[in-house]
Amino acid sequence: MGCKVDRLMDRYELTAPSVGYDSLDEYLVQRWTGVDGRESEGYKSLTRWFNKRLLDRLYEENGRDTIAAHLDREYELIAGDDTVERDELAADLATDNLNIDEIVDEFISWSTMRHHLKGCLEAEKGTSPAKTDWECNTVDVAKDRAAEKTRSALSSLTSKGRLPEAERATVDVQVKLSCPECSVRVPFEDAVDRGYVCETHFETRSDETMTDRISNKLSVIALPYSLLEAAQPLLFENMYLLDSLPLAGL
Repeated sequence: MGCKVDRLMDRYELTAPSVGYDSLDEYLVQRWTGVDGRESEGYKSLTRWFNKRLLDRLYEENGRDTIAAHLDREYELIAGDDTVERDELAADLATDNLNIDEIVDEFISWSTMRHHLKGCLEAEKGTSPAKTDWECNTVDVAKDRAAEKTRSALSSLTSKGRLPEAERATVDVQVKLSCPECSVRVPFEDAVDRGYVCETHFETRSDETMTDRISNKLSVIALPYSLLEAAQPLLFENMYLLDSLPLAGL
């Protein structure tokens, strides 16, 4: 039946951004691997690009402004945490028959993009030993393990009739970091890329490591229509605990 990325591409007739690619799948693979001559992009970047392209199509179908700068700003508000501006945008979207929560439900996570590239398309990307990042790899392993356990639970629930067709669900496991001083929550990958969780309360210091600066727990957020099951905890450097909670987004 295909994953969520496949279903969205079919439902909204999403295509490659230029004639240089035969399909959107080819574009995603080449941008991820960098075989098209440009610097390769990561899951997070491709996920953001895909969601914005999806948002552009939703806006187009409902007669809403699709100017790039306007779209970029509204995407950040839609995908971000609840704020006054987001509530105002939700009310404005409603005038164009767009529900902000339904839009978020359509968005994919970076783990869904990862599954589409490596699982559905069986794409491979060469890695350099010099760039080995054991910390990020450890988190990836934890999420893969949580997703695997969730799929097993879904299969069992389907067999017992407690959650019919549950095994057809797409399982997304995402890790977010929360600032202990305020309500800021960001994806683990974003925090690592920029070097802080919260710009206000986690200022970058050259004499501190990321582990020294981050003392809050990592936790997996639940998406709409989710299934929650506890996974085995992992122990990080300096004894920080990673609590992984797998989710199944129907």
